[in-house]
Amino acid sequence: MSKTVSIFGATGSIGRSTIDLITHNLNDFDVKVLTGGQNWALLADQALELKPDLVVLNDDTHADELKAKLAGSGIEIAFGADAICQAAKIPVDLTVAGIMGFAGLAPLFESIKVSKAVAIANKEPLVAAGDLFMDAAKRADCQVLPTDSEHNAIFQVFEPENHAAIKRLILTASGGPFRTWAKEDILKATPQQAVNHPNWSMGAKISVDSASLMNKALEVIEAHYLFNMHADKIDVLVHPQSIIHSMVEYDDGSVLAQMGAPDMRTPIAYCLSWPERMKTSGECLDVLKLSRLEFEEVRADVFPSLGWAYDALRSGAGACIALNAANEVAVAGFLAKKIDFAGIFLCVEKMLENFAARAVNSLEDVVYLDNQVRIAAQDFLNARYELL
Repeated sequence: MSKTVSIFGATGSIGRSTIDLITHNLNDFDVKVLTGGQNWALLADQALELKPDLVVLNDDTHADELKAKLAGSGIEIAFGADAICQAAKIPVDLTVAGIMGFAGLAPLFESIKVSKAVAIANKEPLVAAGDLFMDAAKRADCQVLPTDSEHNAIFQVFEPENHAAIKRLILTASGGPFRTWAKEDILKATPQQAVNHPNWSMGAKISVDSASLMNKALEVIEAHYLFNMHADKIDVLVHPQSIIHSMVEYDDGSVLAQMGAPDMRTPIAYCLSWPERMKTSGECLDVLKLSRLEFEEVRADVFPSLGWAYDALRSGAGACIALNAANEVAVAGFLAKKIDFAGIFLCVEKMLENFAARAVNSLEDVVYLDNQVRIAAQDFLNARYELL
């Protein structure tokens, strides 16, 4: 019997990779829902190929074009954030949560109520509401499958029955495009330079996060919640080749690592087929061609993001929300060429100073604080860069 799947964020990088895998294994999957952002034409093409029951576009700007393209297909069409949340209430075997940013929070919480498993690819819900999310998934008996290459790697070599014997988790980082740059040059970097990742093909926002190492900061917080691991037992090493995606070190001296080519289709395929394995259309690792595997310490004096993540975990949920929300606002400003790269760090640091101590006890608290931080972050950038 084929596995029923809903794909949220179908037109993004995670969604496209997921669909590439599914189209090579059409007999194994039955796609029920596709949602997309602005790229209505790609969403329409995906829908015509996969024939889901429902397609949802984030807004109705291109409603007429989408309806015309799907006319006669029998596919139901809806528009808007509320419609995306309603689509998340459709029961499926697996939900692929690929909506980037805080916007993915609400549909994700709906999905875990009716999905047997959720492949979570967006960092922000775990960072902003990790305890709430993991508790809700446990109550719903929904399996959380991490799709990020680093957390997926840990998941594959993690032994839950030996949790107490785990010495540390080791997340690897490519180092991004600025790994060897001088600090003064990094602070003046352009958006074009920041998104030019040496190993991975990703969206603009996550590419900038990789350049600032904010992606690794968020991943430390994610790992804390996903694997119930204290911050002091989570380390980060720079691994420029992006071949070893993460490691788990045990008390007996064993270090288990997951290796693979830097291709997101590998961890996505693992989630799609879990608890089994599937053939993929992704790149396979040829170990005979490996010349060396290098590891370096993170330059903490150049990339403060990682230190902020550990501080945030010690401070509490409010600090994690502030870290994520401020970064989203600042990265958007940077990609729009309204602020410089240094402004990302300045904005995040300021919002952590102002909001880290805030208490969070419910999903409503998360949404409220996130909104407050975003407003304050934009006000800070407007004042500093005279954007008004």
